[in-house]
Amino acid sequence: MFSGSLIKGTLKTIILKLLYEHGSMYGYEITKQVEESSEGKLKLTLGAIYPTLHKLEKGGLLSSRSVEVDNRLRKYYALTAEGKKAAIKKINEYESFARIMHTIILSNN
Repeated sequence: MFSGSLIKGTLKTIILKLLYEHGSMYGYEITKQVEESSEGKLKLTLGAIYPTLHKLEKGGLLSSRSVEVDNRLRKYYALTAEGKKAAIKKINEYESFARIMHTIILSNN
């Protein structure tokens, strides 16, 4: 429903926000939470989620731990201290950007 470039531009913010709210989550859980929260209007693919999770982890913003569930390993991600700071910054940045875009788009000039 939304262009890939819009989703790509907000993916880090979405992931950081969800982990900030929920503590730790695994990739599929993140995709389901986004789909549920957006009432099915926003669907993230695992092919988009996992590279972003790995990039955030490599950048020191996330930590991960593997847990065995039903004889399979499930990798949970959580924010590091730096990740919590980055999440707050990205959320505030997005809110400010959205307000500006709203003003521009709805302007009658």
